[in-house]
Amino acid sequence: MRKVVHLVYVSLDGVVEDPAWTGPFFNDEIAAIQREALFASDALLLGRVTYEGFAASWPSMTDEAGFADRMNELPKYVASRTLQATEWGASLLAEDVVAEVTALKKEDGGDLLIYGSATFADTLTRASLIDAYTLVVCPVVLGRGARLFRGATMDELRLTTVTTTTTGVAVLTYDRPR
Repeated sequence: MRKVVHLVYVSLDGVVEDPAWTGPFFNDEIAAIQREALFASDALLLGRVTYEGFAASWPSMTDEAGFADRMNELPKYVASRTLQATEWGASLLAEDVVAEVTALKKEDGGDLLIYGSATFADTLTRASLIDAYTLVVCPVVLGRGARLFRGATMDELRLTTVTTTTTGVAVLTYDRPR
């Protein structure tokens, strides 16, 4: 059975929207964490907004470490009620995303990685489908914007790893005990 892992950048006050504010905190340490998560995964789960941003930029990217190649080659599953078609190796999750992700979890393989996609992730949180949360907590207070766990409740999570970076970022990984 595959795990669903939600990797998301979050401000100290819980904002996850429009993560352009994360740029000053990105460094090789965070790049390594991103690489580990991406290469442990066999597919990406994305909300429509994240998918549209990624699909507009990633296909033209390259790098020597192979991160861009991995992003571009992985299958992607996009949750959307409005998209009619997808590109960039993506399939549409348009009907019952909870049932469709449940079916994907039952398949053999690596992790199913969610980048950002707060609304979609919130739906999966409510359905208890996310197995691990990797919160990349940046030392900034934004004051407004979409928040993590909007209206979602869950059982207690277990902190499994804590990493701090030289830019003041705390990377916290929480697993859902099963």
